Amino acid sequence: MEKILDIVEAIAHEKGLKPEKVTEALKTAFVQTAKRVINSKFAFEALINNQTKTIDVIQIITVVSDNDEKLNDENIAPAYISISEAREYDDQVELDDQLQIPHDLEEYGRTAASTLHREIEYHVQRLVEDEIFNKYKSKIGTLITGRVTRVDQQNSTYIEVDEVRAVLPMKSRIKGEHFKVGDHLKAVVRRVNLDKENGIQIELSRTSPKFLEELLALEVPEISDGTVIIEKSARIPGERAKIALISTHPQVDAVGATVGVKGVRINAVSQELIGENIDCIEYTSIPELFISRIMSPAIISNVEIIKNDRGEAEKAIITLPSDQKSKAIGKNGINIRLASMLSGLNIELVENDGKTGKKTELEQEQKDGVDALKALFN
Repeated sequence: MEKILDIVEAIAHEKGLKPEKVTEALKTAFVQTAKRVINSKFAFEALINNQTKTIDVIQIITVVSDNDEKLNDENIAPAYISISEAREYDDQVELDDQLQIPHDLEEYGRTAASTLHREIEYHVQRLVEDEIFNKYKSKIGTLITGRVTRVDQQNSTYIEVDEVRAVLPMKSRIKGEHFKVGDHLKAVVRRVNLDKENGIQIELSRTSPKFLEELLALEVPEISDGTVIIEKSARIPGERAKIALISTHPQVDAVGATVGVKGVRINAVSQELIGENIDCIEYTSIPELFISRIMSPAIISNVEIIKNDRGEAEKAIITLPSDQKSKAIGKNGINIRLASMLSGLNIELVENDGKTGKKTELEQEQKDGVDALKALFN
């Protein structure tokens, strides 16, 4: 166990860890070894000895009176010593002082050496797992790329990502997708778990709205640099999606920048999503106007927001011409479902008697007013 601190830098460099954390892991390994080979009920500390570059194991014993009840409790008695016995070690000791009794693990032979070796391996590995766990925990919702290494009988796809293996469950795969070993794929980190039995478990997703947002950020520079912000998004994977966009720059058209020239940007994202249609909508904080936009391609006559007793919006009643109802609902209800997901409101459709081509009385009055003003100035 000579100069064990010399291996700290080597371990830290090899595993990509901080030397201070490796040192703490080694100290923990020494304490656990002492508990295993000396006495599990003893209180031990591991102290750094910079002169000898070793870790010293010290037993900590608290001094109590000769008739203290703690001395009779076999569960905690090893952590205490009577003052009479303590003064055999140090005649200056007082009550509540803490004696430090050194232990040399080398005196316990091969058992101690092999136990220490296992403990060091275990605690360094746990440290590595914690580092990886924290690294990927911070990546939840972000895009990663990996190579497929296996597809099991449940169609779960295992992907090698840097130093770990992640899994893309079938439920998080777009309908119609098939992967084989060697394929490279993109996905977002959905969940990260760490337990003693299975180690680190990273679950990926290609069906979450966040995956769409990350792909857009990858394809559209204005989104990645913050000029265009994705305010909200909703999708039915592999079929259709709606995204609400807002520009932070007056000269940048949020929808135009996202779609790209001749749709080249949005088409690239759609291709990655197995042909998923993506509707880009300009976001507004006015709920009635926002809902009328997200109901596109249907043309809406009126939107009424219904609030609950707490003053929170919970329902939108949409009035529309009868010939627009099928467009508002969409194939298999996709359009109205996405609008509800994007707005966070229940949506109720109410038909009026008019057709899209016929103007309402209000629209006609507005037109008459405009015509009158034009005549006045001509």
